[in-house]
Amino acid sequence: MKPLVSIITPMYNSEVFISETINSVLNQSYNNWELILIDDCSTDNTIAVASTFQLKNKNIHLLKNTKNAGAAISRNKGINAANGDYIAFLDADDLWKPIKLETQIRFMQTHNCDVCYSSYEQINDNGKPLNKFVKALPTLSYSRLLKSNYIGNLTGIYNAKVLGKINAPNLRKRQDWLLWLKAVEVSGKPAQGIQESLAYYRVRKNAMSSNKPELLKHNYRVYRKGLKFPVIKSLYYMFQFLIEHFFVKSKLITTIHKK
Repeated sequence: MKPLVSIITPMYNSEVFISETINSVLNQSYNNWELILIDDCSTDNTIAVASTFQLKNKNIHLLKNTKNAGAAISRNKGINAANGDYIAFLDADDLWKPIKLETQIRFMQTHNCDVCYSSYEQINDNGKPLNKFVKALPTLSYSRLLKSNYIGNLTGIYNAKVLGKINAPNLRKRQDWLLWLKAVEVSGKPAQGIQESLAYYRVRKNAMSSNKPELLKHNYRVYRKGLKFPVIKSLYYMFQFLIEHFFVKSKLITTIHKK
């Protein structure tokens, strides 16, 4: 019997993208999964669209927040409801390739891996390729992950049967980074990256990653509020982040040359 994978997908005003996202799960070659959709009080037709899938698929579950709470609380609600041996994440505007789960679960079982992630590609709001490939580091220690988040959340999976359920701290932004830090810390082993691209990350207009001052502000909150580092230590790691971001991480994004 294949282990069950719980897929956590928070939603907020996602009616434009959610059908394509759910279909990328339905098209997985690995079939033992449950998809937990958590609606964060959408004001559009997100729930109506998601409900049509839920009615047709017994392994799709729809949860609803009573008030808008943000991604961290929504993800945690999904994690707490999960039944899987493994927990994976897929945001409501991103996509998986059909072999995503099969490739990662096989890799994790073969390599005794607790935390796994992969390379991925970027698409725009309309789903068109940006011809950008984001390469996964082969291994990722806690100390390296502390300097910058090298795990694309849409590619990350952790072994909940071994590590237990790991929740995200309640920060509005960058809470996924803290979740992966905790998972690697609990594991005691480096996370392992698959070099193959297994997913598509949608680069949205006005994304935080393109707003450097905003990105730095939220990173500082990760160190100060999420990890509770003193000011000096937080500033030290902010400096480390800048080094990683400009001299290492930027080089992991390469252009795909179409033949």
